[in-house]
Amino acid sequence: MSALSWKPFVYGGLASLVAEFGTFPVDLTKTRLQVQGQSIDARFREIKYRGMFHALFRISREEGILALYSGIAPALLRQASYGTIKIGIYQSLKRLFVDRLEDETLLINVICGVVSGVISSALANPTDVLKIRMQAQGSLFQGGMIGSFIDIYQQEGTRGLWRGVVPTAQRAAIVVGVELPVYDITKKHLILSGLVGDTILTHFISSFTCGLAGAVASNPVDVVRTRMMNQRAIVGSVDLYRGTLDGLVKKQHETESLP
Repeated sequence: MSALSWKPFVYGGLASLVAEFGTFPVDLTKTRLQVQGQSIDARFREIKYRGMFHALFRISREEGILALYSGIAPALLRQASYGTIKIGIYQSLKRLFVDRLEDETLLINVICGVVSGVISSALANPTDVLKIRMQAQGSLFQGGMIGSFIDIYQQEGTRGLWRGVVPTAQRAAIVVGVELPVYDITKKHLILSGLVGDTILTHFISSFTCGLAGAVASNPVDVVRTRMMNQRAIVGSVDLYRGTLDGLVKKQHETESLP
């Protein structure tokens, strides 16, 4: 237990909040791009956005600049819980295995990353559901954060708050299992190479590398997760996606049917 420390939890949470606020408009465009083109959901059947920059411009023009921050409240709440738990558990688990940076291995980092990602994402899933819905629906979304949590619970039950938790956990396992080890390995080799020390530049390069790797690795599951979280059980009589594999198959069919 001597390996446990409050610092990774607090610092990790604060870093996650700052990062979420700074990148939120890009995250919103990602959500809009992921939910469009669904043949079995009329609300999102139209292909409105051709890419990230087109989505940013069109959302700003049609819905206003503030629309780029639709869902920021649950997003920050999510990071306050998810980011804090994820980084805190990851750093604490590593210290249970090894005491020094030089002794860390890829296997240890991957295991610790996957465990911390699955636990934190599962606990924070309700905030992720609300964030996705507010991002996807924009000005069409009604109600504030607390009222919306209550509405989801009343209309869909506990399962509604944890809708998409399986692909969320799968995505987190992929993201954290890739991101955090890549970050640590990149930073370790940069420092040991003697090219740069333990500086801000080193952390920036490591963060950029791990973020890119995590995004590429997790994107297919992320699309399914986003669509599952945005659907409501009370809309019609059919859930759009029953699981990750079902979602991937339907997404492929939808892509093939596009003009």
